[in-house]
Amino acid sequence: MNRRDFCLGTAGVVGAFGTSAQALDLAAIDRGRILKAADRYLAERPVTITAFAAERSPAGPHDYYSEADYWWPNSAHPAGPYVRKDGFSNPDKFTAHRDAVIRLGVQLPALAAAYQVTGQAHYAEHAEKHLQAWFVSPKTKMNPHLEHAQAIIGVNTGRGIGVIDTLHLVEVARAVSVLRAARPKAAVYAPTVAWFDAYLTWMTTSAKGIDERNQKNNHGSCWALQAAEFAKLTHRPVELDVARGRIKALVPGQIAADGSQPLELARTKPYGYCLFNLDVLAACAHVLSTPGDDLWTFKGQTGGSIADALAWMAPFIADKTTWPRPPDVEAWDGWPVRQPSLLFGGLALGRTDYLDLWKRLDPDPTDAEIVRNYPLRQPVLWIDA
Repeated sequence: MNRRDFCLGTAGVVGAFGTSAQALDLAAIDRGRILKAADRYLAERPVTITAFAAERSPAGPHDYYSEADYWWPNSAHPAGPYVRKDGFSNPDKFTAHRDAVIRLGVQLPALAAAYQVTGQAHYAEHAEKHLQAWFVSPKTKMNPHLEHAQAIIGVNTGRGIGVIDTLHLVEVARAVSVLRAARPKAAVYAPTVAWFDAYLTWMTTSAKGIDERNQKNNHGSCWALQAAEFAKLTHRPVELDVARGRIKALVPGQIAADGSQPLELARTKPYGYCLFNLDVLAACAHVLSTPGDDLWTFKGQTGGSIADALAWMAPFIADKTTWPRPPDVEAWDGWPVRQPSLLFGGLALGRTDYLDLWKRLDPDPTDAEIVRNYPLRQPVLWIDA
């Protein structure tokens, strides 16, 4: 049987997007998990990067700082520049700022989702406390740039590819859109949107932002998704078009004719990277496709489409034991999770088998490396909103 014809399960293909979406009651599916998480987060105060001193940062307490994951001290020159070990995370790197951003990316969308499915104001009010702390309060807010992200000790104080660290703000931006629409009189939203506007300007004009935009692999995909969602929040159609153009530029080089992802397969964690990049590409297709411009089926002259990439990867999500490559060197056991590519693709392509598989997978992983590479966790913000 040709892998392109592989069917994951029962229902196979259905007709239109609307039919699939109507049949999938995300609020009913996720209500229990949303409220369980949101009720726990109500008892936790906002914590921003200003709570964590970064001793090796060249900047101030409001400036984000992180260190490269796969860079280690050189055993031959312990006091010299760090050296790269792809796929092996250095446990001694500084990650407190990134962890704080991820915490925000977990908690705030859960609170927004809880407000959406219940209408109870205390969820929105607590979400707004996070927004106040992160994007408004002069004492605790983060400055809207990533000049010092994923620094390599002894080499530099930040890199363009560090822009990937704010991928966890994508669902925060989506949550802000949902909350602002429901609570337009709350004072926190105007300055929060202004923060995202300033950050989007930095992403699209700074040397490091442009460097990340021009990356050919998952970093370029992540830039496009961030630019797209931040542009939607801040009503910047030019940047939305730029993000759409970047996906069209990336897909031919990222997806082979058979749907595989050669750039991600070349890594020491190919399974996890293929899942991660596919989720980001699928989210881009979901956010950026228009009636006249379907990014799911767009492909280059010799390559495949995002739909092809999902078709290639789906059987390995359904049964990881069939993966034809060596296991990832790190975090192998934690994958797959409830990959958003299955949800977005199942709806857009009318594939109930993708949706059935999506429903069977774990929506709430706890492994830190999996959480770091799983930035979209609240489907009700993306489909029902």
